[in-house]
Amino acid sequence: MKPNSDPTAPLSDTRAGVDRRKHWVVAIIFGLAVMVGAAWFVGKRTTDTTKSAASPTTLGQGADPLLLGSPVVATAVRKGNLDIYLPALGTVTPLNSVQIHSRVDGQLMSIAFKEGQMVDKGDLLALIDPKPFEVQLELVAGQLARNEALLEGAQADLDRYRSLLSQDSIARQQVDTQESLVRQYKASVQAARGEVENAQLQLSHARITAPISGRVGFRQVGPGSIVRASDANPIVVVTQLNPISVVFPIPEDALPRVLKRLNAGERIQVDVFDRDQKVKLAGGRLLAADNQIDPATGTIKLRAEFRNNDDTLFANQFVNVRVLVETRRNALLVPTAAIQRGAAGTFVYVVKDDKTVAVVPVKISSTQGEISVIDTGVTAGAMVVTDGADSLRNGVKVELTIQVPATPKSETERREPTGDVESPTRRPQSRGVNSGA
Repeated sequence: MKPNSDPTAPLSDTRAGVDRRKHWVVAIIFGLAVMVGAAWFVGKRTTDTTKSAASPTTLGQGADPLLLGSPVVATAVRKGNLDIYLPALGTVTPLNSVQIHSRVDGQLMSIAFKEGQMVDKGDLLALIDPKPFEVQLELVAGQLARNEALLEGAQADLDRYRSLLSQDSIARQQVDTQESLVRQYKASVQAARGEVENAQLQLSHARITAPISGRVGFRQVGPGSIVRASDANPIVVVTQLNPISVVFPIPEDALPRVLKRLNAGERIQVDVFDRDQKVKLAGGRLLAADNQIDPATGTIKLRAEFRNNDDTLFANQFVNVRVLVETRRNALLVPTAAIQRGAAGTFVYVVKDDKTVAVVPVKISSTQGEISVIDTGVTAGAMVVTDGADSLRNGVKVELTIQVPATPKSETERREPTGDVESPTRRPQSRGVNSGA
């Protein structure tokens, strides 16, 4: 019998030998699996490379993708004109808004307007009972007639007294007394005439007319009501809507540029848009600037005037305002998307003839939406990267796609019919309710 077959040998030694054999088997199987996987990966990579070499690319047949440049979109720097606008938030403010009150006390007999109606200056709005004022006018007119008759008689007596005095038939004192009486009657006549004019004025105030042309609002009283001159609430409010103004603030730093053009008599274009800044509501001109800056906000208010024939603008309406403060002519224009910013300032990626990019510092003077004006750094015709610049660095080779940008219109080219405001004396205004456009 072999020594290891001794039944008296320890069982632990036998089990240890079995475990070692198992470990060797597992190790051999794992090694074979790794070798098979490596062989499959190498074959797969060779097949993919062969397919890639056989497929067409933007650089030609058989190109290696690892040698391709970074795909970018570039646009040429060009010269042109650019309108510079100053944005603001404004409030539509009527040039005139009048609260219609009665100037006399009385009963309101009738309302001569419809709510929301357009009225002209002088149109009848309401009528107060005129009878009390007519009666008062008759009374003072009678008093005037009586005083005029007394004056006429006293004047005739004075003429006779003067004739008798010239004949030395009466005393001088009697003539002086008559002259004094005539002067008293003249004063009475003058006072009576004033009372007549006052009564006529009160009677005219029984007819309430529109002091301005505009749109009437909702009436606050109805026929049959007693109205007084001291009433706090008006009968109605008349608001002038054509022309109309917009008041808006601008930063005090922008004021010198605006005032320079305004004081020179230039026409400063102002456009107003809706809340989404998509629909242009009206175009007009800048009227004036306020006389003081708000110290709390560092802004100053400006007023612009607009023609409002279609009633697009309403009092107290909030609008977006754009003020044309400057037109840059023959400026170097680039898309704003091409402007990059770093620790050293603003720069652009310029595509060179060898299809590599170079970092070029630039100085931006103005930006208007998607277009920026470059003062220094590049020249007209240079190709600047507008898309795909995230992965670029100086000297990187690129695959170029040229983009033709839309040409921004100059001030004269882009100006739409603005409805320039005419003089109010030449501006006709029709009656009736106009439907807003």
